[in-house]
Amino acid sequence: MGKSGASLQWVPIPGGEFLMGSEEYYPDEAPQHRRKIKAFSLSATPVTNEQFAAFVAETSYVTIAERPLPSGEYQEFDAAALAPGSLVFTPTRGPVDLRDWQQWWRWVPGACWHRPAGPESTLDGIADHPVVHIAYADAMAYASWVGARLPSEAEFEFAACGGATPTPYAWGSVRDPGGIPMANTWRGYFPFQNDGARGWKGTSPVGSFPPNAYGVYDCIGNVWEWCSDLYTSSHRSSLQHHGPNSLAVSPISCGCGCGPSASLNDQPAGNAGMVQRVLKGGSHLCAPKYCLRYRPAARSPQAEDSATTHIGFRVARDGS
Repeated sequence: MGKSGASLQWVPIPGGEFLMGSEEYYPDEAPQHRRKIKAFSLSATPVTNEQFAAFVAETSYVTIAERPLPSGEYQEFDAAALAPGSLVFTPTRGPVDLRDWQQWWRWVPGACWHRPAGPESTLDGIADHPVVHIAYADAMAYASWVGARLPSEAEFEFAACGGATPTPYAWGSVRDPGGIPMANTWRGYFPFQNDGARGWKGTSPVGSFPPNAYGVYDCIGNVWEWCSDLYTSSHRSSLQHHGPNSLAVSPISCGCGCGPSASLNDQPAGNAGMVQRVLKGGSHLCAPKYCLRYRPAARSPQAEDSATTHIGFRVARDGS
């Protein structure tokens, strides 16, 4: 185990059964079904810049964003496009067509975990923020170093619920009960006006928002987090191929016709050769009119080799 393993705060998550997924929002969250989870432990917060820096200092690990793209696989790109870098969120000047994500994401050469906004930026003042620009392999490397692993999608969702049945949020039916933000999500008009959650625009220090009933912080909002599962376009495969750590039974239908249909398949999504994993939790960029994914049931696909300014991770280990 790496030296920084002790710096992680571990939260025991009791085993139990819960309703996974939703029939009410995005198609890939269906069908809602019962899952059984064995007891495990989860890091109380996403991995921070300080914790990841300790890993890099000891191992000299180089993240995917810091490596040049292999020219043999991207012959259509020039040398500049193959340089190390990552995607950085950049607010637009005003309203734009929300169907075109390229209007607020830009490729920045030199952007990486310790240069989050680009080559001129630093980690000064944000040591306790979640590390970002993390690709799947980077998260796996850190997890191995601390003698841990990435949580499964079911484990993450179970932990994010905090022992409650989301309606639709882990804390209840209102996004901001009493006008108090419960998670770091977008406030204002996406993607050009953000008033900040409790004053934070972008990532916030881990633990800045209330923990759930299990004592876990930032399972919702702040940064998207990698899970170990391959992404599929529905939960149908969970009802057919469940492992020893889960039990799938009959799906629950809401009766409104928004449930599973024959058009939803079980195959990993993405282009040929592009492996996609599940991201959970939503991020500081999730806004009600664009990305209503700051809910435990929400999920998103991400190519394993992709890194951005709103993707981080936390780690898990077997047993409580």
